[in-house]
Amino acid sequence: MQSASVLITAIATVLMAASGVASAAEYTGPLLAAHLHYNTEAFNGQTGPHPLADVLARMQRSGVKGIVANSRPNDGTKALAESPLARAAGVTVVPFIRLYRNRADYDNWFRDETIYDMVLAEHARGTAAGPFKGIGEFHLYDSANANGAVAKKLMAFAEDEGLAVLAHVDDVAIDLLMANTPSKGQKTRLIWAHTGISGASVQRVDALLARYPLLMGELSYRPGLTCDGGKLCPEWRTLLLKYPGRFLIGSDTWVNQRWMYYEELMKGYRTWLGDLPPDVAHKIAWDNGAGLFGLPLTVK
Repeated sequence: MQSASVLITAIATVLMAASGVASAAEYTGPLLAAHLHYNTEAFNGQTGPHPLADVLARMQRSGVKGIVANSRPNDGTKALAESPLARAAGVTVVPFIRLYRNRADYDNWFRDETIYDMVLAEHARGTAAGPFKGIGEFHLYDSANANGAVAKKLMAFAEDEGLAVLAHVDDVAIDLLMANTPSKGQKTRLIWAHTGISGASVQRVDALLARYPLLMGELSYRPGLTCDGGKLCPEWRTLLLKYPGRFLIGSDTWVNQRWMYYEELMKGYRTWLGDLPPDVAHKIAWDNGAGLFGLPLTVK
């Protein structure tokens, strides 16, 4: 009877795998969200639906151990970086200087000299918890504006100062931004927000990763990344396996609705990370960002 039971169990397992019923377990390790905003609509320092205790509790429940914070204005990032609540929640905050004081700056930053002056002043001051580690996120709705006077100066400044850059741009702008750095992109630590929200092909993403050795792809909102059941689409799974050290995850909490569903967003990452070999999943979820910003590779 025992041997018959074992045989039946084995046959059932094979049939489940063949029918696609069996699925990989979710990734359960630490997460580093490399694209997070704590904007004034969430909390302005006095009032708002998502005070520090609320957003940090959401991160803690989601197993998020590190974040790259950039906010409009920069006060939100400083509040996160300097808060003892972040340390108590076990969340390491990597602060970036955002280029936006208000929404009007989205469309004009690349030619506004006061933005350049603001970035230099913020960089010199740093935060009470330590220096800024990057600039951005910034947007270019027309890729040609990568050649704006201020855009050129900021790209050169970032490379000279060893700062990472978080850029929400298309694939054409990646080449233009890289061309405006001293190394022509060979030493530029550029994080490509959404790895091209406009939907650059996997082949084009592959070519850019090959061309620029420090280019990193951040995967929030990425079109075509996942297929049925929140699993990775085959061509993206192949690309992640080809470049396991070049991708990051992010939450992009640009509106308050993203905070409301924060845990669901992070669970979505855990689902498709479970499609990958454990070492690759851990790289994308934590190690790549930790290595970029000098965080420990092992966290509790």
